[in-house]
This record gives sequence, C-alpha cells and structure tokens, in this order.
Amino acid sequence: MLQRLSRGHYLQGKFDFYMQPLQIFAGEKARAVISREGFKASLFSAFLGASGGPKWFVLSGLDKVIFNEFLDLSDGHIDLIGSSVGSFRSACFAQKDPASAITRLQTQYCNETYSDKPSPQEITSKSKFLLKFILDTQNIEEVLNNTKRSIHIIAARCHGLTASENRVLQGIGLFNAALKNYVNRAHISRSFSRVLFHTGKPLQFTERSTFPTEFASLTKANIHQALLASGSIPLVIEGVSNIPGLPPGMFRDGGIIDYHFDFQLNTPGLVLYPHFYSTPIPGWYDKRLKRQCHPDSFDNVVIMAPSPEFVETLPYKRISDRTDFQTMTSEQRIKYWSTIISESDRLAESFLTQISHSDPSTYIKPINLHR
Repeated sequence: MLQRLSRGHYLQGKFDFYMQPLQIFAGEKARAVISREGFKASLFSAFLGASGGPKWFVLSGLDKVIFNEFLDLSDGHIDLIGSSVGSFRSACFAQKDPASAITRLQTQYCNETYSDKPSPQEITSKSKFLLKFILDTQNIEEVLNNTKRSIHIIAARCHGLTASENRVLQGIGLFNAALKNYVNRAHISRSFSRVLFHTGKPLQFTERSTFPTEFASLTKANIHQALLASGSIPLVIEGVSNIPGLPPGMFRDGGIIDYHFDFQLNTPGLVLYPHFYSTPIPGWYDKRLKRQCHPDSFDNVVIMAPSPEFVETLPYKRISDRTDFQTMTSEQRIKYWSTIISESDRLAESFLTQISHSDPSTYIKPINLHR
C-alpha cells in the first residue's frame, strides 16, 4: 500500500509539494540527516504524541499509515512518548495491529455522548470505559511484551491544593500554579511534578526548565490508571490516586507540564512528531503566553502538521477541539468529528507522496518556534 499510494500520487503529478495538505518541518540536525539519507523509517527511534483531546482526530488517518505502513519497514526499536491523548495513541501503536486500535479509539471517542452538564464522575466513568475498549487483557499483554516498541506515559503528580477533589480548593491550587508558571516555567514544579510510566528502559532526556521526574514500570496492575491519569484534565475529570508502583498521591493530566513537550530526547535516531500545529507550546499553562520551546528540544525532531490551506477546507475552517462538547449538540459534534476523521486520510496520502520524493529535504521546512 505504501508504494501503491506514494507512486500513484507522485507520478500523476497531482500535487504541488509546497501546497500539500500536510506540512513537514525539521530541526537542524534532522534536516541534515534527511538531506543525506532520505526520508526512511530506519532513521527514527522515537515518536511524540501531544496532549490535545479531540484535536487528535485530524491526525488519526496519518497515525494508521505511519504505524502500519511506514515504521513497520524498520527493524529498529522505537520509544513512544505521549501525554493525555498522545499516551492513548502510544498504547495503540504498541499493539500488534495499531490501525485497528486507532480505529477503536477514534470510533469510541468520536461517538461518546454525555448529559447536558456532565459531572467529573460521569466523564471519568466514560473515560475508563474508553481505555478498556482500546486496551483489553490481550492488548495489555501485547503492549507490555512488545520489545520493538516501548511506551512512555506522562502524568503529573499533584502537590498542595491541586491534589484536592474539592472544586474550589483545586481551582485555587490551579490558579496559584498559573501564577508560578507565569513568573518562571520551572516554578510550576511546586504544584506539579512529572511522572513517567514506561515499558522497557526509562526515557533519557535533557531539558532547560528542569522538573522533578519519577519513573515507574508499567504493569497489568497500573496501566489503565496511568493512562487515565495522563488524560485527567483538572476540574473536568477526576484525578487518579495511589497508582501501584508509586508512592501514594494524586495524579492528573500529563499535559500540564508536557503539553507539546520541551525536552531533548537522548535517542540514537530522529524523533517523529505528528502534531496538530506547526509550532509547539511547552506546557498547558503556556497556551495564552508567548513562551516558546527551546531550539535544542527540537534539533532532532521532524514535525508533521496540517497546512493552513488544508484546515481552511474543513467544516468551520478549523480542527476539532474540546469546546465542541459545549458549543454543539451531540449530533452536530459527531457529524463534524466524523468528517475530520475522514479528511485525515488526505494527510496520510500527502505524507506518502512527500516521502517518495527523490530529494525530500527540498520540501521540508525549518521548525519555527516563534509564537
């Protein structure tokens, strides 16, 4: 399928490589490697999956092609790193049939419905069902025993009032964390610290803003809790307490610290990063700030993101996001999200077209971290 799609589109000349639905960006080291060796699966030893909830639907078709057709061409080991929905995706990619797992994730997530004003308990209950749907007993065995693909799930340990399930107290804790983050990103560690659950070896990385980090091995006893914690949005979903393998505590969304990531992976190859946007944001609290990621973090990274022209062709001229739950009826939202999922196949075809080019470095742009 890889050759059929890529050759078919490339030789027919249907696309201008600078007007593709999918844009590809790379750090300085990554561009040099691809210029020298081409765009090959064997170049990549790590994958990043960001927080973003329903934003992910625009990448779902691309995910299937990347893992069932592209990275399968490599015999090398791949570390799969994710926070929130990125961790859900990583758990799909480490299964024997990633495309089927992704289909289960997108179908269940897209078609989920809630009451008019769902409580954190209701959303938590349905999140647990989603995780069991994409990761049953057999799938857990596949993930934990996969020696070729290791997963790394990022969550955040709560400190002080952020650990409270009382909405008022938790809100105060979150506000205090926002003030600390505004002064200095590293100061958020007084309210949240990083937790990395993993199969295989612990993740090796360096970062400019250093956060205390705990490591814990993934097991049958904690994998569902680790995934749930990674996506437990404050005030929206209940936190996860006392996860086996870690000291007691309360754990929430990994995107609080690692929203789009701002660390350099110490990995032998390049890092593949399908993303909703071309410019990453360091942490959850940085969304409304001008703070940008450090260039060192993306020197060996290849970012793939929908082009502005592609987004303009979508309903409402934007990608899906969590606010759709509040602004649309269930029927409207499901129809809209289903369209986004269908259109995501265009990004997959664009990816296959571009990597088949004789000199892919000619269309790969430098990563721009300015916001």
